[in-house]
Amino acid sequence: MFLREGYRGTSMQAIADEAGVTKPVVYECFRNKDKLLLSLLDREEERLLNEITTALPDDPGTTDLETLLTSALEAFLSAATEAPDAWRAVFESGHGAESMIAARVQQSRDMLLGRLQELTRAYTAAAGISDAEREIPVIAELLASVAESCARMIIVREYPWRPDELARFTARAVTRGLGNRAA
Repeated sequence: MFLREGYRGTSMQAIADEAGVTKPVVYECFRNKDKLLLSLLDREEERLLNEITTALPDDPGTTDLETLLTSALEAFLSAATEAPDAWRAVFESGHGAESMIAARVQQSRDMLLGRLQELTRAYTAAAGISDAEREIPVIAELLASVAESCARMIIVREYPWRPDELARFTARAVTRGLGNRAA
């Protein structure tokens, strides 16, 4: 409903009609449509974090960077493509949604940035990189932006890539540069 009608165009009555229940039943589960959308975001965030955590090694310093990025990006893209409608709602939530929803999406993104910073910190420590603390936030933001762009390409723009293909290609381009992509 949120995708088809937009946030403002979706009413609790319309949600009830779509679900084949009465409006009071919807209100028993969700106080309002903000809570309903927040619940969707919570569910997808938890699933996404579980997928990524499972895909990552316990010690990122023992894995080469390209393999590490490929695993993390593939997990992210696979989780996103398993629930494309939910992710379309996430991508659209910053446009026209109530500020509470946009704030929740930003909160989730900030949490993921924190996780990326932890991962980057572990990798840079193992690699003995000197000015790492200054670079870590920039690297984490870059990786988050790349992951979000890749998900949008597959889900919203429907580029003809599978998650594993796009993850390998993107990780290779990020780690080797665009001019050196030989396998």
